[in-house]
Amino acid sequence: MPERNDAALAFLQSRRSRPAKTLIAPAPSRDELMPLLQAAARTPDHGKLEPWRFIVVERGAMARLADLTTKTGERLQKSPEDITKARTQFELGQLAVVVVEIQKDSPKIPPIEQSYSAGAVCLGLLNAALAAGWGANWLSGWASHDPIFCREAFDLAENERIAGLIHIATEGSVPPERPRPDLAAITTWVET
Repeated sequence: MPERNDAALAFLQSRRSRPAKTLIAPAPSRDELMPLLQAAARTPDHGKLEPWRFIVVERGAMARLADLTTKTGERLQKSPEDITKARTQFELGQLAVVVVEIQKDSPKIPPIEQSYSAGAVCLGLLNAALAAGWGANWLSGWASHDPIFCREAFDLAENERIAGLIHIATEGSVPPERPRPDLAAITTWVET
């Protein structure tokens, strides 16, 4: 029998993201954040390319990003409601880690596997933050997929894009449980 880690399994089976709009101060300090980043970096990474990096957005930068989101929304002709919703993650944000996917030339590792690795980093960071007792949420949205926003907000290169913004702070309220997938409906067993 393999050695079980029942506490880790119980955590994974009950984990629940905390809506970003419910996260309040304080956010993790730099010293408190580093072990979470370290945990996230222990992700599947075919070829050891490290096709991702972190940008930590602290509270002081949130107003600039909210304003840039409005400017981007107007340029993209988004509705006022869409703009308000998108800028709110920065207006209310205490701390966010931008997980940046970096597409690297590789004869062995296709781009899709690099994207998967960056996504795994996002989930790893989200789970590390929750396991450490913080509230956390993985967001993206239309602004984070706009190359001009990415360049102006975070100075991303052409081979980089945002895989996710992981908001981390103190849990302000416990969200209700939500419906989960019906495993029988989404699982196929191949026997032969």
